[in-house]
Amino acid sequence: MTDAASKGPIYLHVGTPKTGTSYLQDVLFGNRDVLAKQGLLYPAERFDGQFLAALDLMRLPWGGLEREAVGAWDALARKVRDWDGPVIISHEILATAKPADIKRALTSLGHPGREVRILVSVRDLARQIPAEWQENVKHRRGLRYRRFLEQIQDPARPGKVAPWFWDAQDVPAILGRWAADLPADRVTLITVPPPGAPRDLLWQRFVEAFDLSGYKFDLFTERANPSMGVPETALLRRLNRAATKVVPPQHYRVLVRELLAHRTLALRTESPRLGVPPDVWEWADSLARGWVATLEERGYRVVGDLADLTPAPAKAEYADPDRPRERQVANAAVEALTALLVEAARLRDVEEQLRAELAEARAALHKAELPLKERTKVRAYGYASQRPWGRRAIAAYKKRQG
Repeated sequence: MTDAASKGPIYLHVGTPKTGTSYLQDVLFGNRDVLAKQGLLYPAERFDGQFLAALDLMRLPWGGLEREAVGAWDALARKVRDWDGPVIISHEILATAKPADIKRALTSLGHPGREVRILVSVRDLARQIPAEWQENVKHRRGLRYRRFLEQIQDPARPGKVAPWFWDAQDVPAILGRWAADLPADRVTLITVPPPGAPRDLLWQRFVEAFDLSGYKFDLFTERANPSMGVPETALLRRLNRAATKVVPPQHYRVLVRELLAHRTLALRTESPRLGVPPDVWEWADSLARGWVATLEERGYRVVGDLADLTPAPAKAEYADPDRPRERQVANAAVEALTALLVEAARLRDVEEQLRAELAEARAALHKAELPLKERTKVRAYGYASQRPWGRRAIAAYKKRQG
């Protein structure tokens, strides 16, 4: 077996959410076999395999998925230790890991004997804030946007939402936890380009950060995590307040988050986009400038430009999702109801088909259990009932029997 120090590096991508992570992970998963033949490991047997491993590492409750996740991190770590070439691990919820989780993760992967490189993709707060609130809405929460903004600006970080937000979005703090025992040249920041940049620029930055330029693979991916507009998010928040008490999480994921949010409401691209009000923009801009100074001082490798972390001025008038235009919400609701009706019709067709197959199976089982004499009678009756003379004979027989 190859000595750990001479094995390929481990690229450990630990966040942040809403920075192109879904696309990156889908491309890597879809090409995992092709990449493995070229010497690069992306350890995952299913598309959410590394998500389950992250849940297991941090023992996070997640709508019942944590039960599926038991043992997932140790299984992933074994594959990494057994692989001689470079490895990529990527999931954004790793940004929230505590120091004890990080120590366990690095040790299980073979550090310090094996080189580990920490990567964090980052985006300006004026885009991250509304994106995180929308993710909360897509995960069954009903918190108003203004209340969300108040909580994340409160230094006390009250409630459940604000601590999670900052664990996942405070870039200097995330790197302070993950890179505490690593030299600065083992840490890479990947900045998301500002609005209006070429669409493939972020992917080019991922390629540079993960040293992917020497590999051949397909960039096609079917999954996406698109954003909704203001009226669509307002509709979903209202739906949450009524439906989460009666719709179990496993059904919510399929019917609400996937069908309604991702495959229906997110396609309405003409709606006003989520943003931040002017007072929050000024606060986010000031905070980002402090982050940039801190990150420059630490000397991390940067793929992109730290200036990308400072928010660009808003180009459109702020649209308040707590007070949306009701006509826009109603139009979105009609599309949502239509999508649910189409899905309900499809499921009814499936149900009818399954009922028919079940009836056939029961009939076959009943025939198989009949004695030979009875099976002969059943076949004879079936044969006769399909012919005029047979039907007359059956009628006469029934009449004689009363």
